[in-house]
Amino acid sequence: MNAKKFFFFFITLVLLLFAWRLLPFLELRIASKPKPITPRGALMDIERTNIEIFEHSKDSVVYISTLQRVIDYWSMSVTDIPKGTGSGFVWDKFGHIVTNYHVIRGASEAVVTLSNGLGYKATLVGTDPSHDLAVLKIAPVPGVMKPVIIGDSSQLKVGQIVYAIGNPFGLDWTMTMGIISALDRVIDERGGAKIHHAIQTDAPINPGNSGGPLIDSAGRVIGVNTAIYSPSGASAGIGFAIPINLVNRVVSSIIAYGRYVPPSLGIESDDRVNRLLAKRFGIHGVAILRVLPNSPAAAASLQPTLIYPDGSVEFGDIIVSVDGKKVESFQELQELVQRHKHGDSIDLGILRQGKLRHIKVTLP
Repeated sequence: MNAKKFFFFFITLVLLLFAWRLLPFLELRIASKPKPITPRGALMDIERTNIEIFEHSKDSVVYISTLQRVIDYWSMSVTDIPKGTGSGFVWDKFGHIVTNYHVIRGASEAVVTLSNGLGYKATLVGTDPSHDLAVLKIAPVPGVMKPVIIGDSSQLKVGQIVYAIGNPFGLDWTMTMGIISALDRVIDERGGAKIHHAIQTDAPINPGNSGGPLIDSAGRVIGVNTAIYSPSGASAGIGFAIPINLVNRVVSSIIAYGRYVPPSLGIESDDRVNRLLAKRFGIHGVAILRVLPNSPAAAASLQPTLIYPDGSVEFGDIIVSVDGKKVESFQELQELVQRHKHGDSIDLGILRQGKLRHIKVTLP
């Protein structure tokens, strides 16, 4: 090897050794720099819908905290201690707030926190424990209170996308998404009441979301989240909501009367008697056993069935259908009647002297 080649070989070797020693420092310098951000591109349609639903609905959802009054009988001092929390939503511009009854049950005071982060002392308008609903009222806050828009729960289909929105901690909205898993479920509430026609969803409903709205993909409230089915108390993919058509009737009645006053025909019956009549005479339906004075039934001249001590029966009217839907029990009859509003007219199919007749009755 001549001197020139040896020189270049030596220089190359030195440079390689120097680069090898310098390499860790170069790697550290490069690695310590923030990674470049990769542009995301457009959001998927479902993502845009989710964001739009959340942004449109969250300001209507409120946080509810309650206090319970405790009396120390030794010192006769009165103390309010925190009792529980839950969610609710703004019903109208007059300050009415809808939530679950179990959220405020046993409370001496409730505070509603709106989207501005401020808490407002609420008064209780009324409750309906049988449907786990309650209505609170705060002084209207213009520009902050955003009433919800509601849909029609009678038009729901299994498989529809739904969203459960709650405000479990105040200014900390949460949203979960799922589908309608089933309709017309019957759920047992904690107080022993049964809620019929409930919506079942796999959208996670956690305790802090109780009282919040269940929303469809059009941004309309179609139910009030009320319960989860889980031994541990955490969401297990089975949640329930009270359908908005029922909520609408109950809330309107509570605002008007301070309690739920369901539409009624003004009759009395007994399902044990109905079963006995069906077994003995083969007549299936609801036997009217008493017509209350000044009731829709009295106005329609409905006639009661008389049962004498010797067991003989003088048949009056037997209700067999409501708006074409067959009924065989007094409970079924009440459920169908209570789906209507005050002032609605319903068609009763009745058996009178063995003949089927139809009578229009207006619910007061």
